[in-house]
Amino acid sequence: MFQSHIGEFAALLTAFFWTTTAMVFESAGKKVGSLQVNYIRLMFAFIFISIYTLISRGLFLPVDASTSTWVWLLISGLVGFVLGDLFLFQAYVEIGARISMLIMSSVPPLTAILSYFVLGEKLTKVNILGMTITVLGIALVVLKKKEGEEGKVQFAHSAKGLFFAFLGAVGQATGMVISKFGMQNYNPFAATQIRIIAGLFGFTVLFFIMKRWGNLALAFKNKEALKRISVGALFGPFLGVSFQLLSLQYTSAGVTSTITAIIPVLIIPPAVILFKEKLTSKELFGSMVTIVGVAILFL
Repeated sequence: MFQSHIGEFAALLTAFFWTTTAMVFESAGKKVGSLQVNYIRLMFAFIFISIYTLISRGLFLPVDASTSTWVWLLISGLVGFVLGDLFLFQAYVEIGARISMLIMSSVPPLTAILSYFVLGEKLTKVNILGMTITVLGIALVVLKKKEGEEGKVQFAHSAKGLFFAFLGAVGQATGMVISKFGMQNYNPFAATQIRIIAGLFGFTVLFFIMKRWGNLALAFKNKEALKRISVGALFGPFLGVSFQLLSLQYTSAGVTSTITAIIPVLIIPPAVILFKEKLTSKELFGSMVTIVGVAILFL
């Protein structure tokens, strides 16, 4: 059974890894800032994955990758790790990991749309139904009636935070499509290493432009934040992304996206228990509707 569903099991592990990552990065981001968390976690992740590939493949760096693989995975890393995660991590600070990851449930529909335009994949009526239900589920959580004005609605959470989370979802979906196209049969851990290298380069440029090296030095002095970032780096850029790429090699991008989209439900218990977040029945129902929509999308 395991052999025939390697891709699905890898995606399920990815969902658990990213749930852990979202919680610790939200906490660390509130302590030292999302930009610093992004840069430090990629540094840690590069060390983790380089040691692993040295042991498992005998190569400290992915020097055996073709030029084409390097180019596409570097682009994927810049889009996913730099642009996508930069906005997602700021969303963690603005609206919390639970709501951010719910917005990230829009990744499967976005992936399907991108695949339609980029890879020429078809969208069926069932696909469109799934997209519609997914959007409705998200809307149930993020929108509420405007007090005193009948028939009008407003955001139930920070509009800026919701927008950042959506941009993070766009980056994730785009990065996934580019990764699948560029990776082919290449080792998923080495492929992740190339994406991390791209992320480190992109954030280094950002730190020079924004002159944030002083903030980075202060972040390194915060031992509590560093502990959480190291845990997040282990379960996120190292294990999470690598298992996502492994999943993409054995199953479709749609199936991978669908399984990892259970994160909004997985994240509810720790968010309520650890962060004492109040969960309304409307939010719980909206989360469930979202998951149903994602599941229908790839029937």
